Amino acid sequence: MDSFAHAIQQLQSGALQRPEFFAQLDRLLANAPESAGRLLEMLSEAHARKPLPVEVYTEVQHRIERLIAARQRMGGDDTFVQTKPGAHAVREPSLPPRVLDERFEAEPERMKGVGDTLNGRFVLEECIGFGGMGTVYKALDLRKLEASDRKPYIAIKVLNVQFRGHPKSLIALQREARKAQALAHPNIVSVYDFDRDGPMVYLTMEYLQGKALSQVLRGPGFTGLPYPEVLRIVTGMGNALAYAHGRGFVHCDFKPGNVILTDSGNVKVIDFGIARVFQKTEEDVDVTVFDPGSLGALTPAYASPEMLEQREPDPRDDIYALACMTYELLTGRHPFNRMSALQARGAGMKPQRPARLGHAQWQALRCGLALEREARTPTVARFLEDFGTSGLGSRYRLAASAAGILALGALAVGGWYYSYLEGQRRAQDGAAPPVAAAQASGEPGAAAPAPAVAEPAPPAPVPAAPAAPEPASPAAVAAALARLPCSALLSTLSGDTVDVKGFLSKAVGPAGVKDALSALPGVAKVNLDVQQVDPDKCPVISTFAPYWVAHRQAGGSASIRLAGTSGTMLTEGDSLMVDVTTPASESFIAVDYYALDGSVTHLLPNPRARENRAPPNYAATVGSLGEWGIAGPFGTELVVLVSTPTPMFESLRPVSEPGAAYLADLAKRLEQIRARSGAGRIAVEFLPISTKARKR
Repeated sequence: MDSFAHAIQQLQSGALQRPEFFAQLDRLLANAPESAGRLLEMLSEAHARKPLPVEVYTEVQHRIERLIAARQRMGGDDTFVQTKPGAHAVREPSLPPRVLDERFEAEPERMKGVGDTLNGRFVLEECIGFGGMGTVYKALDLRKLEASDRKPYIAIKVLNVQFRGHPKSLIALQREARKAQALAHPNIVSVYDFDRDGPMVYLTMEYLQGKALSQVLRGPGFTGLPYPEVLRIVTGMGNALAYAHGRGFVHCDFKPGNVILTDSGNVKVIDFGIARVFQKTEEDVDVTVFDPGSLGALTPAYASPEMLEQREPDPRDDIYALACMTYELLTGRHPFNRMSALQARGAGMKPQRPARLGHAQWQALRCGLALEREARTPTVARFLEDFGTSGLGSRYRLAASAAGILALGALAVGGWYYSYLEGQRRAQDGAAPPVAAAQASGEPGAAAPAPAVAEPAPPAPVPAAPAAPEPASPAAVAAALARLPCSALLSTLSGDTVDVKGFLSKAVGPAGVKDALSALPGVAKVNLDVQQVDPDKCPVISTFAPYWVAHRQAGGSASIRLAGTSGTMLTEGDSLMVDVTTPASESFIAVDYYALDGSVTHLLPNPRARENRAPPNYAATVGSLGEWGIAGPFGTELVVLVSTPTPMFESLRPVSEPGAAYLADLAKRLEQIRARSGAGRIAVEFLPISTKARKR
């Protein structure tokens, strides 16, 4: 396999021309006892580091896949599919080139690639990735093109040859489609459907413009990202995993190649292809009928020891992979030099603390990297909280300490230099330098008494009063708050005291806000009146934050609270009713309930309650007894009031829909309204509520 990687590097550097490269590739494939699946993975990694021409990538991929198909017809088993611990994979012995060529010629149907069309509808235009189960292409949907859709492109994952030959491959893809459709979250790719074209089995999903995290980590000269950028990416990945874990799914193949950083700045997790249910119930027939773990595809560098030992899946398996990727984002290196977790544990390896990482933050990362499941961080939410809050504090405290040392050093040097200049001036004027005056006083060390006519020394200069510190800048305070991820914060400055109100992610926490503001010149005290929100609420908070701040700055009067109570707790079966007050101008109001399952329910407007036009300063109750009831899952959820000067959408939306799709449409529409009317005319208010099950 080293020869294979070397051949690709020579092609990329120009040391090998294409004919020579393909001739060498054929020789390698004819005599390679290694896993052909591993060759595909190496091809993908090389392409991530330095993209190959599309036609070259596709041709290499085709030749490797033909090798896999040939091995399967000969009864071989490619070692890319994991075997049980201790078992040995059957490898096809090396064959002379002539025999290999005969097998290739016997291939009944050429596998489709770039330039081909699936089912007369999807034109494969570009290979954009390779996963454990399939190859992903950018595809043009001819139906969307015919309908003049502004986004005619989708992504298609075509099942790899070794999985098409697996007796349960079609079941695997169908289960993946169903699971992915159930995981509707802003940080998880949207999956549409699955189908087949002859022997080609494929899955259709949303097309993402961006790059895989693996391309960032394997980029030339990559040595890590700044902490705030790492926190943003890790939070996005963690939110996706936490959401899936809350619904009973473990990803089981979480790795950089399965994370997409979109051009719009979002983080998307893809390929829940071998996700296995870890909360097994009697109603879950999939568990007894089909276990995707039987396909055994995983990536050793990111698989936990328990996954390699084929133990039952657990959320902590994904946390291990998340911690490995966090370490790489910070340092540019894998914590165990890309060795498998079992190898690292057997060798007694310990990850080294990254430079400039705070003690508490390092503790959080080290717990995520634990090679024993029992010692590993138990939940993704805990990992995000521990890793997120400690990093900000240590970074800003370090900056403040360095500034203090620098100021003390400047005073010391300045004092010495002033004494030196004063002595030179006095000598030029004929006066005794400071040391002569000391000798005249009869102090120890005086060489001789000074003449009686000597002029008295002038009085010592009175040191200048220290300059008053520069007052804090409102713009600097606002900019510091705007840099905090997942927050909607409004500040008031009074002298050296900053008062902050609003909503904040638990991943940052009050300590993160205080550290960020205390590091600013002129800020001595920070008072907080903030509500912390769970990471899964970040897409909602981030979408509305600019409008919430602008509305508050404009003195807006809109409000929302639970009807009939001063609290925010509801119990299973309770009716959800909210009291709202509209702004001081005529407006159209929308009240949306963002549930823990990732959906959004439109309390107003909807097909049953269409009228949402309201006069200025209008008070009303949305909902009635028995209309909207509280049901599981239970936890902290969010109700949002949005008021706009014009209707939000031209037509009514369904009563309930995926939150991610709604937020994407809403963000575009709010931007259009802001451009015409100004951000202050859009009123936004948040109402966090807690729900719990009724005691039986």
